[in-house]
Amino acid sequence: MAKRRIGVYPGTFDPVTNGHMDIIGRARRLVDHLIVGVARNAGKSPLFNLEERSRQLQGEIDHMTPLSGAGTVEIRVFSSLLMDFAVETGASVIIRGLRAISDFEYEFQMTGMNARLNSEVETLFLMASDRHQFISSRFVKEIGRLGGEVAHFVSPRIAEVLRERFAREGAHNGDIASKTPPFN
Repeated sequence: MAKRRIGVYPGTFDPVTNGHMDIIGRARRLVDHLIVGVARNAGKSPLFNLEERSRQLQGEIDHMTPLSGAGTVEIRVFSSLLMDFAVETGASVIIRGLRAISDFEYEFQMTGMNARLNSEVETLFLMASDRHQFISSRFVKEIGRLGGEVAHFVSPRIAEVLRERFAREGAHNGDIASKTPPFN
């Protein structure tokens, strides 16, 4: 009997974008079971807490089109070293998405460090699809916070969650402009 291929796709997912979902959709065809690891990563000052991010991801996964032969997908929160999380979950591969050359340099260094920590776990890079290459959670939040339309970058469900969050925070264009002192 063949060993089950388990992969981990780690990230902050703050918020989950169409680019993230593209990688999840493609990765689930490469492994028998994909664990989407939601990183605590307080250093990034997330807009959404862990529970919100996990719930949003689960909602997006629940809306994915079923694929014949695709692996199962599970959401798990983690705050440990990625390699420790991979070992804990039984993963033999870490899935990473690449958008641009700048991503590659960082990911190349990370892969080298991870290989030193555990050479049994491979890293697999998936290039972002051309329509998703420039999407980043950071830019989506910035556009949404300033009142811009984010519907091209996230699902309608996530776009609505973002609109509600920014409306509650009063962080749309008019409010920011009224609180910003004029230039002298």
